[in-house]
Amino acid sequence: MTTLFFSDYEAGETGTPLVIFGAGGLGREVLLLLRQLNATHPTWDVRGFYDDAAPATPTVAGLPYLGTAADLNATPTPLAVAVAVGSSASRAAVVARLTSDKLTFPALVHPHVALGPQQRIALGEGCIIQQGCLLTCDISLGRFVLLNLGCTVGHDAVLEDFCSLMPHANVSGAARLAAGCYLGTNATVIQGVRVGEGSIVGAGAVVVRDLPANVTAVGVPARELRVKS
Repeated sequence: MTTLFFSDYEAGETGTPLVIFGAGGLGREVLLLLRQLNATHPTWDVRGFYDDAAPATPTVAGLPYLGTAADLNATPTPLAVAVAVGSSASRAAVVARLTSDKLTFPALVHPHVALGPQQRIALGEGCIIQQGCLLTCDISLGRFVLLNLGCTVGHDAVLEDFCSLMPHANVSGAARLAAGCYLGTNATVIQGVRVGEGSIVGAGAVVVRDLPANVTAVGVPARELRVKS
């Protein structure tokens, strides 16, 4: 895993070419994030969108649709990619298909998110941290972690690769989310609780005890859904 401590986090060179994989709503939100970053420090030359499902129109938010993952892999020159796919499993599947050594995956952090060296926060490649997020200290985010609008992450929390937090989700201190966890809007994981790999926490649920891998939990307190046979 490539880990980037925020003390090492620097904006790229002006005019760095970048494309967005994911031509849906999250892709348009990531485009907005990139424009907000450029307003603070002009860095990204956003060329357009890729998606394996072509959009209904040839342009998305004023930028062209450029093709599929196969087309992106065929790029002849270095290109940065923002993977704007909300589902943890789907995002991991997309990244697995993007195999060209010409592609890089920068961490994108909203310019108003307060992060600094004294907070000791580690970011993996491809992380996206949107506006209004609050992270405290001694936090580890793996590769391609998504923090949507207004999320909070407390001290000593660990979010492994491909975790996804939807708007206003909250991860308390020393909680651990295994790879591919998904927290719905306004979901909360309380202090010290562990959520197993690939598990889904429904919108508004509050996780007060450890959850195993690959379950869906809903409610307050969160309980695993039981599937009728």
